[in-house]
Amino acid sequence: MLHVVYNVGDLDKTIKFYTECLGMKLLRRRDIPEDRYSNAFLGYGPEDTNFTVELTYNYGVDKYDIGDGFGHFGIAVEDVARTVDLVKAKGGKVTREPAPVKGGSTMIAFVEDPNGYKFELLERGLTPEPLCQVMLRVGDLDRSINFYKKSFGMELLSRRDNPEYKYTIALMGYGPEDKNAVLELTYNYGITEYNKGNGYTQIAIGTDDVYKSAEAVKLCGGKIIREPGPIPVINTKITACLDPDGWKSVFVDNVDFFKELE
Repeated sequence: MLHVVYNVGDLDKTIKFYTECLGMKLLRRRDIPEDRYSNAFLGYGPEDTNFTVELTYNYGVDKYDIGDGFGHFGIAVEDVARTVDLVKAKGGKVTREPAPVKGGSTMIAFVEDPNGYKFELLERGLTPEPLCQVMLRVGDLDRSINFYKKSFGMELLSRRDNPEYKYTIALMGYGPEDKNAVLELTYNYGITEYNKGNGYTQIAIGTDDVYKSAEAVKLCGGKIIREPGPIPVINTKITACLDPDGWKSVFVDNVDFFKELE
């Protein structure tokens, strides 16, 4: 998993929140005036070794509908209470005070960035991947698990049913959740469709062969919305697809991605 992409209404204000409250670093920033947008990449380490966020500001658009399908991003911190105090001191919004997770013992809290995106703070020891989760809601958990296993090559890391609160979650990824970013899929009992809004965009995933990745997606019931091939000008090879719930992902050629970073 390379980065997660979403739209924000005020790029400078969002960067300030992520760096001052969440401890991220601004890794790079670019302005594309001919296409009327700007990008900023932030994270806890270099893009070639860490999962990062890619913020997109489209000229003149100051607000987005996040919808009810996107859940949250997860950040592992050593002290949830201390991080919440910092967010409050900087004028950030706390939507859930520090407390154990429902049905578990891990200390968590929820905060919102200036655009309304939720971040779950998870108390954890030192980890090489503090930006550790992207949570999306799905309408059929077994279908989603099979899709991401077969077409994306992800592992089912864990699955937990919580009948008391009427939801089931599955963590999918490419390695243990304490050392890698994971995709958290949530199924809420009886809900099969969600409003995705226009804020959250996609996850970018590295692959050694975008053409084979596209074929795998087609074979497993996904939809290709951009056929594999190079992007004009920068020549990085990509392909874009939708999962069975309509969530978008982009596969990026690994060699081309590292060249782009250089």
